[in-house]
Amino acid sequence: MNEKIMRLKAAPIVWRQFTRRTDAIFLSLGKEIRIGVLSAATLLSATAADVCAQTATPEHSRNEVGKAEELDEVEVTASRVPLLMQQTARTVGIITREQVLSAPAQSVNDLLQYAAGGDVRQRSAFGIQTDISINGGTHDQILILLNGVNISSPHTGHLSSDLPVAIEDIDHIEVLEGAASRVYGTSAFSGAINIVTRPSQESQLTAGVNGGSYGTLGGDAALTLNTTSMKNQLSGGYQRSDGGTHNSDFEKYRAFYQGNTSNQSFALNWQTGLSGMNYGANTFYSGRFPNQYESNRRFMASVSGKTYGKTRFYPTLYWNRSTDHFQLIRHTDTGENFHLTDVYGASIGMQTDWKLGTTAAGAELRNEGILSTNLGKPLSEDQYVRISGQKNRHYTRKDNRTNLCYFLEHDILLENWTFSAGVMANMNTWLDQRFRLYPGIDISYRPSRHWKLFASWNMAQRMPTFTDLYYKSPTNEGNTDLKPEKTQEYTIGGIYRTRGLRVEARTFYRRQKNMIDWVLLPEDSTNNYTTYHATNFKVDNMGAEMLGSWQLNELMPSQRLMESLTINYTYLHQKRHDNKEIYASSYALDYLRHKLTARLDMRVCRPLLATLTYRWQQRMGEYVRYDEEKLPDGTVQTRSMTTSYRPYGLLSLKLNWQGKGYTLFLEGNNLTNHRYYDIGNVKQPGFWLMAGGKIHLEL
Repeated sequence: MNEKIMRLKAAPIVWRQFTRRTDAIFLSLGKEIRIGVLSAATLLSATAADVCAQTATPEHSRNEVGKAEELDEVEVTASRVPLLMQQTARTVGIITREQVLSAPAQSVNDLLQYAAGGDVRQRSAFGIQTDISINGGTHDQILILLNGVNISSPHTGHLSSDLPVAIEDIDHIEVLEGAASRVYGTSAFSGAINIVTRPSQESQLTAGVNGGSYGTLGGDAALTLNTTSMKNQLSGGYQRSDGGTHNSDFEKYRAFYQGNTSNQSFALNWQTGLSGMNYGANTFYSGRFPNQYESNRRFMASVSGKTYGKTRFYPTLYWNRSTDHFQLIRHTDTGENFHLTDVYGASIGMQTDWKLGTTAAGAELRNEGILSTNLGKPLSEDQYVRISGQKNRHYTRKDNRTNLCYFLEHDILLENWTFSAGVMANMNTWLDQRFRLYPGIDISYRPSRHWKLFASWNMAQRMPTFTDLYYKSPTNEGNTDLKPEKTQEYTIGGIYRTRGLRVEARTFYRRQKNMIDWVLLPEDSTNNYTTYHATNFKVDNMGAEMLGSWQLNELMPSQRLMESLTINYTYLHQKRHDNKEIYASSYALDYLRHKLTARLDMRVCRPLLATLTYRWQQRMGEYVRYDEEKLPDGTVQTRSMTTSYRPYGLLSLKLNWQGKGYTLFLEGNNLTNHRYYDIGNVKQPGFWLMAGGKIHLEL
């Protein structure tokens, strides 16, 4: 009898999602069960028929899960203490799995184009040559995480979005807008994107193929093997294309493995990924040279854990390695560079609950090193390192820096209020041995179940990348005297939600100094404006967002075609505070003044879902256009002139047919065949058609 009592007092099981397994009821016998995820949307829309499992159709169940995820039941990390989304003092944009799979997108980068504050600048499709930023920031100022592990590259932000996962691996994507150094460290300057994958609940095998315009062809497969104590998933894929623009052909491959195990005392998660890309890097570093080439290889591995109880610990270990081969002129050694980057990291976090709330503390040690033929400090000849796979080629330069962070945060969660205040103490060996403090505070007030008001103030810092500091070529000149970027951000906003409706408004003001950008200066006119310089300047960002989401099948139950409608609008404005004259900017001053996105999901019939998306945007700033003119003597003269970006709109449609054990899709991007520029000198392709299918086999 005493043994039975002891078992009943063991740590409770927390259910975070429901399962249709027929043996699920037996897993709960003799145990205390807590339902940890049950959203307000589920409670508001529940009826007697809804709670009867025997009468719910599969389509109905999927829709209810999608609504629940969209309306805040996902546990997110907007602070050092993970909370349900409706409890957080900051807002986090969530792209659910349902939205991921139904969107007209072939990569994570394509998905982020429809995030309210996201700016995705592509030179090619399928996530090749893509720069991602948030709310007027640059591609170097955003932190990319895979299941909470930092995979951003200190080499350059151009390579940070090279991911080993396919969109089918993704459970959801969290987009945290604004300065977040006290949560994620120094890399989270203007925001963070956390891509969350999760093995299927059932053992299964999936395989698919796809193809379409411009010689595009690919395939992927995934295997999930689960036992009572462990889950394992292995996925891989290959994609190739001739490219829709000049010198944008590519081939890429990837492999990803994740596993986890847990009991009543702890949970352990591990992951490893490999990706590779070879591609024509159209104007990657300069519009003056349109025939550049890039080859990247990337490997990442991590293991993380957490314990349960009143005091919880969160240890993590990770390693990221990347190699890069760049040619300024393809198939030549002109401007050729080789780079090898290694990042090692370890962190430990602790949370404890007590009478006055939850306190979190932790530390992270991250070492970033690079071997290169271009970046870093020169090595003596006896220190040269041979480049793998290259005959008689060596890395001749090297640099290394270590970043140490300490975190402290306290959260108070009341019935109507959430308070979160914390600070990060940071020291980087590239600067000195002195710690600098970056505090922040977030507050939210929930006067009723329909309303949430929030405000925050946060500081952040970003170290220059190795490219910012050292890169030197006929088109670029780095600057070892660059200072770290610093910012203070103020945010205020509110959310209203009721059955079938969610509306959010947010405004922010970001005071920034030592902003890093690559610019052309007036004195560069002597060399026809071909050399970009890395420099610091002071600029403020301010803006506002409006987001609306309507569940049309709830608001208009008499119609069965339209399921949901989402409309987002973002407005940004910049103000410079220095007198430095700039002829043209590459990144920081080329921001989106206006961005409007809309998405309509329609259930044409039970197995057929149609998703229609529209994106309109207007970019500020100018780019330098290079035109070649053949002179009478046969020589070619290059002329340069600044050109403003023009606004454009794109309409896309995806059809998904969900059968028993298989899925088919047909996707049309840019239905109006509009030609436009995301980045100067790279005209994007017109209409792009893709089609494919996938089979699902339960094991």
